[in-house]
Amino acid sequence: MQNRRPGPGPNCHSDRGNQYASGDCRQLLDAWKTAASMSRKGDCLDNAPMENFFGSLKNEQVHRTRFRPRRDAKAALFEDIAIFYNRKRRHSSIGDRTPE
Repeated sequence: MQNRRPGPGPNCHSDRGNQYASGDCRQLLDAWKTAASMSRKGDCLDNAPMENFFGSLKNEQVHRTRFRPRRDAKAALFEDIAIFYNRKRRHSSIGDRTPE
């Protein structure tokens, strides 16, 4: 998010984990004028699309690679999200077209 500098209004989708509900995380979201979007207690389907996305990302990219240094991980994740996921991967929810 820091590189893209989004305007006010984006959402940060997450589960109800402690790290996302922490004061530090909330302060960061406030500083970025970003709304937190968490599942309701006991409703695991609220953020199912984001859970699916991050699960796939971890399985396909993160767990298969040992990154050194950290900038290599950032570059690989940027490539996977910004280049592949947003530009090339077909999404069934939009008629098997790419978002771009």
